[in-house]
Amino acid sequence: MILASQLVFFTCIWITLMPNASAVAEIKTPRPRCSSSMEQTRKQETRMRKEDSTKVWPLKYKQSLHIEDHDFAMRPGFGASPVPVGIDVQVESIDSISEVDMDFTMTFYLRHYWKDERLAFPSKTNKSMTFDHRLIKKIWVPDIFFVHSKRSFIHDTTVENIMLRVHPDGSVLFSVRITVSAMCFMDFSRFPLDTQNCSLELESYAYNEEDLMLYWKHGNKSLNTDEHISLSQFFIEEFSASSGFAFYSSTGWYNRLFINFVLRRHIFFFVLQTYFPAMLMVMLSWVSFWIDRRAVPARVSLGITTVLTMSTILSGVSASMPQVSYIKAVDVYLWVSSLFVFLSVIEYAAVNYLTTVEERKRFKKTGKISRMYSIEATQAMAFDGCYHDCKTDMDQTSFSLHSEEDALQGRCIGNLSADSPRIQRRKSLGGQVGRIILENNHVIDTYSRILFPTVYITFNLFYWSIYV
Repeated sequence: MILASQLVFFTCIWITLMPNASAVAEIKTPRPRCSSSMEQTRKQETRMRKEDSTKVWPLKYKQSLHIEDHDFAMRPGFGASPVPVGIDVQVESIDSISEVDMDFTMTFYLRHYWKDERLAFPSKTNKSMTFDHRLIKKIWVPDIFFVHSKRSFIHDTTVENIMLRVHPDGSVLFSVRITVSAMCFMDFSRFPLDTQNCSLELESYAYNEEDLMLYWKHGNKSLNTDEHISLSQFFIEEFSASSGFAFYSSTGWYNRLFINFVLRRHIFFFVLQTYFPAMLMVMLSWVSFWIDRRAVPARVSLGITTVLTMSTILSGVSASMPQVSYIKAVDVYLWVSSLFVFLSVIEYAAVNYLTTVEERKRFKKTGKISRMYSIEATQAMAFDGCYHDCKTDMDQTSFSLHSEEDALQGRCIGNLSADSPRIQRRKSLGGQVGRIILENNHVIDTYSRILFPTVYITFNLFYWSIYV
């Protein structure tokens, strides 16, 4: 009985201590759990490889291309003839052209072709292998850069736009989508009737002609463009590819490739925004030649308005152009137009001055005011812009411009209140205005009406025949 009770007691103690012992064993020996998690990770990777059979995984391409067996920091065939690298370009768009910064922005596909026997691999089907940007850092690629470029970047949405295709014989195709902003040395002497020649230049940065030979892969057909390329201010007249050499005194001769394109500017925008308003201002200044020379406020305000408008047009054109040190075609036209407007103001100043001198001479000789300043049956325009009809002469001793205005205003009021028949006659004054202006017109105004339009039309004929 005692033995049976002791056996039951020890059995209970053993059952109580066993879970704690197993927990301590699990804490002291965590390796089996780590190994199980690693096995699960490996199973997941194996499953992913089986699901995606279109990609070449690192272990496989390293074994096929023998990347670990070669030093790809050296160019192919080091010590032998230069590596021929073919280039072709597919222009996607010309994004912008800036006259102020003298540059252009272009997006295109740049493709390189060369042969690297170190990448050759055996293939029964003779199929190539295609890789993305992750392999570029492990092999040798040409170090092409863009001469005179300001900014450039490789597109990276949604991943870097880089493609590498390797053939079994070691031939490599390397394609990249890139946007470049480069300088364009523009000549604005004929602006806005100009044609600009811009070029994008490609060259190897480190390898001169003894190590690398750049050439267009398909000759003149190596440069392809999208048919839908269009610009807001230019026509694209021509795209062409050419090649040449560049010499640097410290490093030697380099092969250089050129992407040339010719741009012709749209003229219709500038005709509407610049040339046509300038023509209107010049013709508007000629209106003063048909206004009576005694209407000083009308002629002076018209001249000042046209001059200020021409100054605004000049300022707007200059703000959108680079500060060049030579004269542009638009400057010639606007400055000549401004000169015509300015001369119309000077013409009236001369007419007003000569009229005043002439009247003073007549007053000294006859002792009477000339017919221009007399108030007779004919209708005359006074400084206040009214027409008056009176039969009496002014007093010779009280001749002055202010007294004349006061007298005319007083008589005008008296006539309106006393003589009702004269009010009826004033309705017919409109038909006599033209005749009166012609009678009181100065000879300079008469000649200006013919001379100014004739000279301006002649200038336009010469201008458009030279620049168009």
